[in-house]
Amino acid sequence: MKKTAVGLVSLALLAACGSDAEEEAVTILTHDSFVMSEEQIAAFEEESGYTLQTIAPGDGGVLVNQLILNRDNPQADGVYGVDTFIARTVIEEALLAPYTSPALPESAESLVVADSLTPIDQGDVCINIDTAWFEEEGMTPPEGLEDLRAPEYAALTAVIDPATSSPGYAFLVATATEFGDDWQDYWADLLDGGARVASGWSDAYYSDFSGADGDGPYPLVLSYSSSPAAAPGTDYLPDTCVRQVEYAGVVEGAANPEGAQAFIDFMLSDAFQSSIPENMYMYPVTDQELPAEWQEVAELSDTPIMVDPQRVDRGELLSAFADLR
Repeated sequence: MKKTAVGLVSLALLAACGSDAEEEAVTILTHDSFVMSEEQIAAFEEESGYTLQTIAPGDGGVLVNQLILNRDNPQADGVYGVDTFIARTVIEEALLAPYTSPALPESAESLVVADSLTPIDQGDVCINIDTAWFEEEGMTPPEGLEDLRAPEYAALTAVIDPATSSPGYAFLVATATEFGDDWQDYWADLLDGGARVASGWSDAYYSDFSGADGDGPYPLVLSYSSSPAAAPGTDYLPDTCVRQVEYAGVVEGAANPEGAQAFIDFMLSDAFQSSIPENMYMYPVTDQELPAEWQEVAELSDTPIMVDPQRVDRGELLSAFADLR
């Protein structure tokens, strides 16, 4: 009997210790491009008192699928990496709990979605250009989306399959936003004119593009406004850019919602925000100075296409796009 009693006490102590450990940990679901230094992790853990655990199963679309599949038994307390173009699904499925971070500056408040998606960083998906190619050919570069549908430019353009790539999908949404009910006619012009549709960003940028490190036949390629900072001799076309915001949120039914809130607050700190360009090639949502090379050739567009995240119907757009090919 005595041995049994000791065993029960030990089990109770172990259970208590396990419970404490769970309460001290915070688990964040991220996309696979998320980068956080050891020093930043240590700073968060010291400031918050939580031990940080991250899960990175794939891109933003995979994040949303994980949230849906685990909605009855959440595997994470918070999520980072939901972007403008998949936010609607997160809201419609009620996957997140309401939270507005007190660390969010007034200048970024307009980017909050449904009181549950807090903006962390942003970027522009844009057509990039091999400026040297156009100079050598003596050809005037295009300026905006309308120019690209002309056969002489469509044949020089490499875009990306929106069904398999997040920048490809962003560009599809941009064209649907700009051309409304006529967006399918726009894409018909692109495809009939000879535009290349690559399967992913790497194929388009490193194999199809003639600029950067590529040796391909296309001097126009879909990429990001930050890409020219690492590729001398290239630039981007500001009037083709669509703004992409990446969000964080607290998972509905999370075991540690307070920990998730603390992590969101930390991601809005000056120290974390200033590291975003170097670590993730995105732009902070708070007022931070950009790296010198970004200030020269990779500032955000002043004329981006802005998309209402809650009006993007991914299934409808992709289904209509599939019918074009």
